[in-house]
Amino acid sequence: MSAQPIQQPKVSEREARQVAEAAREQDWRKPSFAKELFLGRLRMDLIHPHPMPPPEDAARGEAFLDKLRVFCEEKIDGARIEREAKIPDEVINGIKELGALGMKIDIKYGGLGLTQVYYNKALALVGSASPAIGALLSAHQSIGVPQPLKIFGTREQKDAFLPRLARTDISAFLLTEPDVGSDPARLATTAVPDGDAYVMDGVKLWTTNGVVADLLVVMARVPKSQGHKGGITAFVVEADSPGITVENRNAFMGLRGLENGVTRFHQVRVPAANRIGPEGAGLKIALTTLNTGRLSLPAMCVGAGKWCLKIAREWSSVREQWGKPVAFHEAVGSKISFIAATTFALEAVLDLSSQMADEDRNDIRIEAALAKLYGSEMACLMADELVQIRGGRGFETADSLAARGERAVPAEQILRDLRINRIFEGSTEIMHLLIAREAVDAHLKVAGDIIDPDKPLSAKAKAGANAAGFYAKWLPKLVTGPGQLPRSYAEFHPSGHPDLSAHLRYAERSARKLARSTFYAMSRWQGRMETKQGFLGRIVDIGAELFAISAACVRAELLRTTTDHGREAYQLADAFCRQSRIRTEELFNRLWTNTDDLDHKVVKGVLSGTYTWLEQGIVDPSGEGPWIAEAAPGPSQRENVHRPIR
Repeated sequence: MSAQPIQQPKVSEREARQVAEAAREQDWRKPSFAKELFLGRLRMDLIHPHPMPPPEDAARGEAFLDKLRVFCEEKIDGARIEREAKIPDEVINGIKELGALGMKIDIKYGGLGLTQVYYNKALALVGSASPAIGALLSAHQSIGVPQPLKIFGTREQKDAFLPRLARTDISAFLLTEPDVGSDPARLATTAVPDGDAYVMDGVKLWTTNGVVADLLVVMARVPKSQGHKGGITAFVVEADSPGITVENRNAFMGLRGLENGVTRFHQVRVPAANRIGPEGAGLKIALTTLNTGRLSLPAMCVGAGKWCLKIAREWSSVREQWGKPVAFHEAVGSKISFIAATTFALEAVLDLSSQMADEDRNDIRIEAALAKLYGSEMACLMADELVQIRGGRGFETADSLAARGERAVPAEQILRDLRINRIFEGSTEIMHLLIAREAVDAHLKVAGDIIDPDKPLSAKAKAGANAAGFYAKWLPKLVTGPGQLPRSYAEFHPSGHPDLSAHLRYAERSARKLARSTFYAMSRWQGRMETKQGFLGRIVDIGAELFAISAACVRAELLRTTTDHGREAYQLADAFCRQSRIRTEELFNRLWTNTDDLDHKVVKGVLSGTYTWLEQGIVDPSGEGPWIAEAAPGPSQRENVHRPIR
């Protein structure tokens, strides 16, 4: 009997947006540096002086990093993991013995109780030894069962699951489905109430850690019925429950040791006590979890940047061309400068965002999203530049280099491994839209009803009056500011150091310009603003550069006052800010001078078949089969490849 086509919920674009809007946090109860930045205000008081961890937290974190470094050097063979496409069981068991599964779990549950800052440092360290292990630990703690339980779990759930997760049990997060990515309104996996349990059916795709997981956090749709609000809901599910089948372990261009699979649920009974939060709160739980969970990806990007810098330095000092080391040829030297300066800035963004998350004084939802977006994009560029610096050797595998007697440098591997970060936990395109929505939140709060087609004229009139009052006060503040005063931010120009105050004045002026540009765009496009994704993406990218400039300057001043590397830190910050300002100006120019409209016409032509003649002269090596696999609910017809670590 052939499988029946999966019945996806039918939703319009507007309905899908309403689901996403209902899931996001509606209010801003705490200040946000990045939110203020998009409104044209450079609130340096929110990030300077740079917040610092309590001494006891730092001591505990440093002690664990010392142990982890020894383990990485002595027990992790990254080349073996790459060759065998598998993390050896003994390595995972060693990680468990170290307590690394519980880095972010409170001490009272058997965890290490590390801060976000030191958790990120640990991920950067272990990710440099093996990106696959970094991904395993990140998926387990940043988006897996521990984090949503920590925020939303009951005392009974925490007591039952967190001790296991801290020491022995690996967790995975299951949201994506074969035909559902960043549009959860179409989620098809169901959890039907049945007495004191729910019966779960559906198929989940790209379940990182799913192949080896012991506990799962699963997002499923509860049908609305008497006594049940229904909606997308989060559950903790035992991975060995009857009816769960891991049908495939997926293979990728990078992260070859990643235990990522396809998981089928057929009539799986999940105790009602395992539901996290109320029915219908699943997406809000997922998004709230990701507010800080996203910081794990830029942590590993920082580690990658540090490694790229090390290899670029060592290689470029010994490789000679035309009588001198290649590093001293400007074409190569500019790449090394970019890697060094960008690594400094990424670490500044990461540490600042993480420390703010630890202090919990600020709302960091935009900062964390910017860190993920900026880190994933810039790390890929740095890795690509390293491959170019290494030349043919950059394209050659580490095993091949070793086989002919040269140092086994996995430059091509890091480029492959980093590429997924632009897709993981919200693709760059989705991150642009998510951040843009938060960036224009203040505007939508006062003027949203004006452009909402479902609102009556009375609501539009009231919104118009509110908007007039808001903009009458706000717009004049965007004309002048500290960025036009020569002595502003003078503490960032100490004697004998590069002048970082000039970069902060630039950031302040640019923040106001960014806010004005957003207002002009809303005035011009109104209800069509949400379709201008190219424009919104550039707005967000400008904000990311300005955030990075601010963080780099604050970090340089911190290092000047607390370490012996102040002068060098100022030099790196100065180099980064100058490079960033060039990119920022280009983005500002492209806000209004671009090919967005023409691109749209070309796309319509491509999809209508107008340009199929351009595809002639090739053969397509792709295999047969549907673009998206059938995922109809029902019993599994495949072998279970789930393999818990023993």
